Amino acid sequence: MTAEGEPTLSTEPTGVMDDATALRLLKEGQIEVAGRLVEATNMTLYCNIRYGELRAACVYKPVRGERPLWDFPDGTLAAREVAAFEVSAVTGWRIVPPTVYRDGPFGPGMCQLWIDADEQVDLMALIRSRHPALRRMAVFDAVVNNADRKGGHLLPMPEGHVYGVDHGVCFSAEDKLRTVLWQWRGKRLSREAVNMLVNLDRELEHGRLGRRLRELLTLAEVEAVWQRVRRLVDTGVHPYPSEDWPAIPWPPI
Repeated sequence: MTAEGEPTLSTEPTGVMDDATALRLLKEGQIEVAGRLVEATNMTLYCNIRYGELRAACVYKPVRGERPLWDFPDGTLAAREVAAFEVSAVTGWRIVPPTVYRDGPFGPGMCQLWIDADEQVDLMALIRSRHPALRRMAVFDAVVNNADRKGGHLLPMPEGHVYGVDHGVCFSAEDKLRTVLWQWRGKRLSREAVNMLVNLDRELEHGRLGRRLRELLTLAEVEAVWQRVRRLVDTGVHPYPSEDWPAIPWPPI
């Protein structure tokens, strides 16, 4: 049990390629497009990827397939997805599947390991729950300023781990947090979350993460990440919804 009486949840999902191997495959492998996910707003391609004996399925989102948005600069969504993975990797919570920025059949874009989620899980019941993995994700979303955390962006695994995907509209310098995960608004952050945030603060200031984010985002956006982390540490609580921005994305699933 945790200090707050919640069941301990492993951050190591089973049945998934380890991150180092997956990143090597995603960076170096040959991509073969197998189909398109037609429900996605932007061009999202389901692909097979192979590198020597390594092979897996992946999602490839080329920059040229991104639709312009009024509140995010054109051609930046793929880099934001990669930035979300970089933050996730430092948290140690493995929220975002391995993700890289690379060239592909339709030009540069993001390439992410495909995750076979447990389709037996009721997503509506999951997003209303107080699952420890979702509490971690709520903290992560507050850090990256996720403007679109829908239930359909949750990928629950059979052993209890929950991945999050579709992070193209994160990291705005303006507060835009929209999510279906408001169960902990105003609640004290767990000790685990505070420790993670303190480490994230350190990595943003002195570590590789700060340098990497400056390669993927604007300086103002990186500074805003740092400010959000420090605000969370200072307040010690999960944020409340903004009164100036819709709290829940539509549709919620």
